[in-house]
Amino acid sequence: MNKTDLVNVVASETQLSKKDVEAVVSATIGAITTALKSGDKVQLIGLGTFEVKATAEREGRNPATGEAIKIAASKKPAFSASKVLKDEVNA
Repeated sequence: MNKTDLVNVVASETQLSKKDVEAVVSATIGAITTALKSGDKVQLIGLGTFEVKATAEREGRNPATGEAIKIAASKKPAFSASKVLKDEVNA
């Protein structure tokens, strides 16, 4: 399912226009992104938790040449599914 499919499903289930649902979905994604950028955790009960995890600088290898390279430290968004979601998927 992609964003367009999600908008279509929510619009049909809520009887709202696709334009309105698109605005809500985009605003939701924007709010989650903004919160993660500022270092906050986003917890949606029944769905899961979005958070940012830091990775340290490390040494890797160029697969083509085998040469050692430095991989810079970075931040990565992570999602942990809630128990409710896991139970629903496994039911």
